[in-house]
Amino acid sequence: MASSSNITQVLETGSKKMSVGDYDEIYKFSCDLVKRVGAEIVAASRVREKLYETKSSAIDFVTETDGRVEKLLMDAIAKRYPDHVLIGEESAVEGKHQELTDAPTWIVDPIDGTMNFVHSFPCSAISLALWANKTAEVGLVYNPTENKLYSARRGGGAFLNGDPIHVSGTKELSQALVMFEVGTSRDPAKLRCVASNFAALHPRIHGFRSLGSAALDMCMVAQGGADAYYEYGLHSWDMAAGVLIVREAGGYVCDTTGADFDLLSRRVLCAANSELASQMSPMLAHVDLPRD
Repeated sequence: MASSSNITQVLETGSKKMSVGDYDEIYKFSCDLVKRVGAEIVAASRVREKLYETKSSAIDFVTETDGRVEKLLMDAIAKRYPDHVLIGEESAVEGKHQELTDAPTWIVDPIDGTMNFVHSFPCSAISLALWANKTAEVGLVYNPTENKLYSARRGGGAFLNGDPIHVSGTKELSQALVMFEVGTSRDPAKLRCVASNFAALHPRIHGFRSLGSAALDMCMVAQGGADAYYEYGLHSWDMAAGVLIVREAGGYVCDTTGADFDLLSRRVLCAANSELASQMSPMLAHVDLPRD
C-alpha cells in the first residue's frame, strides 16, 4: 500500500480525531485479523455436512461457522478498538443492527457466500470494512480457501495479495462481461426484476457470470476479470468492503438507477467506469426494498 507518511490530514470521527496514520494501522490490523480467522473457514469447509439453520427461507441460512467467525472478528476488534461501533450480519439477524453514523464503524460479514460454503464450493469470503463519517476507509475481502486477500485503503489503491489491481478499460456494454446474482429471496417482485434484467442485458453483452458472493463479484470487477456487477436485495455487510475495493481499483460505484451509491439502499451497480454504468442503468428494471 502507498505510504501516507507525508499526509497530515486529520479526520474527525465523533468525539475522537483519527489521523491517516491511524487508518493505516487499522488496515494492517485488519489484514492480519482476517488471515488468522480465515483458518476457521478453511478447516470447516473441508466437511461437506455442516450444521446450519434457516433464516428467511429454506435457502437462506446461517451455519455455526458464521457465528463463530463473526464472534472471533468482533471480539478482536472490540478489544483493540473499544470505542468503535460494530455491525455484523449474524448480530443483525438477532436484532442488534445499528444505524450507520459518523462514528468509526466496523461492518462485518463472516462468510459472504454461505450457500457456497455449505456445499464446499470455494467461493466464499470474509468481508470486513471500517467506515467513518459515513465513508469507507478500509475494506478487505478474504477468500481463505483460495488464500486470496483483496484489500483497499481510501486513497491508497486496491490490492490482491499485496499486488496492485485495476479495473478493465471496457467502456462498451457490447464488450462487457457482467456479474449478477439471483440472491436468496423468493419474493415474486424481486424475481421478476431479476428475470427482466437478465432478458434486457443478455443480448447486449458478452455474457453473464455469477460467483455466489456479492463481495467476490465486486472484487472480480476490481481486478478486471469482469467489467460490471449489479444486484438487488443486498445488505450493508455485503457491500461495505467491496465498494471501496472497486473504487480504489479505479472503478465506478453507484445506485442501480445511476444515482449516488447508498450503503443502506440494498442495491448496487459497480462498473469499470462511469461510461459503462451509464449504459447499463437505464436498461435495468428496479425493485424497491426495505432499507437496512
